[in-house]
Amino acid sequence: MSIQNTIRVALACLPISLLTLSANAADQWHFVVKNKTESNITKLEVSQDKQEWGNFDIGDGIGPGERVTLVWASSTNDEKCHQWIRAKFSDGSWSEPSKQDFCRDLDEPIEFTE
Repeated sequence: MSIQNTIRVALACLPISLLTLSANAADQWHFVVKNKTESNITKLEVSQDKQEWGNFDIGDGIGPGERVTLVWASSTNDEKCHQWIRAKFSDGSWSEPSKQDFCRDLDEPIEFTE
């Protein structure tokens, strides 16, 4: 096969590869958070037992009124559906931990209101 034919085959397969990547991203375990407060959320943590907490990377934070989708690391695939979540705000205060079912309708947001 010539180099030109190889490039054509590779380019023809590219849209299929991109569709596969998009489908895989959509199938990842995720959840949605909505910040209904006046403060920036600077940190999100989850825990199975309220003893050990794991962080979610939320970059510069979640601003007031913002809604974001967060993706679980594949290393958490064997964890329980019901876990605790809490948020830290820009003033240093924390929300009360709330127990969530992360296997439910993942597009209905978890709302932080305090």
